[in-house]
Amino acid sequence: MTGEHMRIGEVAERTELSLRTIRHYEETGLVIPSARSRGGFRLYTEADVARLMVVRRMKPLGFTLEQMRELLAATDRLDADAGTLPAGERETLLARVRGYEREASAQVERLRVQLARAEEFAETLRGRLPEPEPRSEPEPRSKPESQPEPRSESEPPSEPQPGGPGSAPHPGPGNES
Repeated sequence: MTGEHMRIGEVAERTELSLRTIRHYEETGLVIPSARSRGGFRLYTEADVARLMVVRRMKPLGFTLEQMRELLAATDRLDADAGTLPAGERETLLARVRGYEREASAQVERLRVQLARAEEFAETLRGRLPEPEPRSEPEPRSKPESQPEPRSESEPPSEPQPGGPGSAPHPGPGNES
């Protein structure tokens, strides 16, 4: 695999999107893999990942798939033909992007208000609870006597004491009965 192409699993990991979501975005035409391997695997570029990140950022702001598609088409056209677009078309595309920016900013503000209310509610609930008791460390789980204590790699194995713990062989690596 060349450094310029990534398989869908790597893209999913980088974008924190599920494989299913990425495939759905392909089916709806939002993000099409740049290539396919000989085996038919989807191959993506950094530009594809950047496009998926735009979609990922639009989703929690409530944009529909159609709105995402429209915004991506406008930005694609602006990027591809930056110096050659007729002035009127360029202004139309920029107006579309400005509209989406205003919509995104308004939604961000609504989400800030919601978050502030949620934080106030959580604080109200905390206020109704008694003072938390100091946390004690959880007690270590006891080990069965038949298992020796773990030792460090640099520590030599101890010799078993006759009749003491560890003197009888026990099941374990190299001691299977």
